[in-house]
Amino acid sequence: MKHTPEGKQLTEIILEIFKLSGSLVAEGDLLTKDFGLNSARWKVLGALSNSANAITVANVARNMGLTRQAVQRIANEMVNDGLLCFQANPEHKRARLLVLTKTGEEIFEQLEKKQVLWVNSIAEQLKVKDLELTFDVLKKLSIFLQSKT
Repeated sequence: MKHTPEGKQLTEIILEIFKLSGSLVAEGDLLTKDFGLNSARWKVLGALSNSANAITVANVARNMGLTRQAVQRIANEMVNDGLLCFQANPEHKRARLLVLTKTGEEIFEQLEKKQVLWVNSIAEQLKVKDLELTFDVLKKLSIFLQSKT
């Protein structure tokens, strides 16, 4: 069996995304290092910061494409470090809500400033039109793959 031309190109894109993902994690680890964090913890801070309301560990995992168990472990560590706290969930006794502490909020704000400088320096080399097309294709792939699960 052979790939169609589209299947071959999509396979190459997927392999490039895997490589890119590793590079992004490494860059994220460098950006967060001064704060005693890593990319995984930054993802959790971001999921909470970008949510209008407090959310559960399961919601964070779903939003970030991570397993619930991985997020639970990270959340517990971040609670111990004073970056997050758990609150009672009026809708579910066992699924507590995760909330950023003041320290967590401050660190996330500082990281956002670093990220803006970092991403703007990379984006200078790219065209908005190309970025928009890339985003559209990746979003379509993401929606398609999520609808299958």
